[in-house]
Amino acid sequence: MRTVGCLIFDGVRAFDYAVIGEVWGAGFDLRVCGPAGARVRLGGGLERVPDHGLDALPDCDLVVVPGVEDPLVRRPEAVLDALRAVRERGVPVAGLCAGAFVLADAGLLDGRRATTHWRLAGALAERHPAVTVEPEVLFTGDGEVWTSAGVAAGIDLCLHLVRAAHGQRVAAGIARAMVTAPFRAGGQAQFIPSPVPLPAAGGDPLAAVREAALGSLERPWTVGELARIAVMSERTFARRFTEATGVPPLRWLLEQRVLEVQRLLEETESGVGQIAARCGFGSAVSLRAAFVRRVGVTPSDYRRTFGR
Repeated sequence: MRTVGCLIFDGVRAFDYAVIGEVWGAGFDLRVCGPAGARVRLGGGLERVPDHGLDALPDCDLVVVPGVEDPLVRRPEAVLDALRAVRERGVPVAGLCAGAFVLADAGLLDGRRATTHWRLAGALAERHPAVTVEPEVLFTGDGEVWTSAGVAAGIDLCLHLVRAAHGQRVAAGIARAMVTAPFRAGGQAQFIPSPVPLPAAGGDPLAAVREAALGSLERPWTVGELARIAVMSERTFARRFTEATGVPPLRWLLEQRVLEVQRLLEETESGVGQIAARCGFGSAVSLRAAFVRRVGVTPSDYRRTFGR
């Protein structure tokens, strides 16, 4: 995935447009495409003249649609036709935030799972009943069509697409340059307003838990052990941790272990058994099963693609 098309038109959110530029602006052939010769009015009073017309989109390896200021405004048929032509060529597409409405208006989400900002999920489901809307996830996709939740979740999706095509090291490098996390566990539930207990006066007790777990991934942690570090009962700890991260403690720990496995597969020549022991999986068999569920390929296939 080297050539990425950013589709812009009147009403595109400037933040999402900027995210696409930050992620794919260096080291990739980023093509800003839109109605030929037309000055596009972005949100916030900004304007941009596309570098390419809509006819350049089908030649890209990926096409990304930024979010839009008003998701209920149907976009020009030329824009929707261009997206349909992209999919007819088999090019993957991604819609950030309310960009899901643009993909849905083009008919690209019918029969698929999709997400958008949690405030807009009901409107997307009502407007497009053929789409299965999942308001709780940060992003979702099937390898062909992708959508993300609001604002920062667009960064999550973009980094995921880079990671899937070029590996954890490249995605982590981009995330580091953007001063953002290369991967965030959990879903939108952690960002929907709800009563969340304030951190303890002496600091965030969960920070010490995460630091301890990440420092000893090889250890077979239990919820009880983690709760003792936080000086909480298991029930209170599990609830507080899930409120803070969006996922239960052991699921978060599994995600961190898989991320470390990816790094070791890319950067070392250690055997899968050694990596399994180092990351707390116990055996190569259990590592392989968890890795395939999370990443979609075996550790050996991942190393062949992304290893040194």
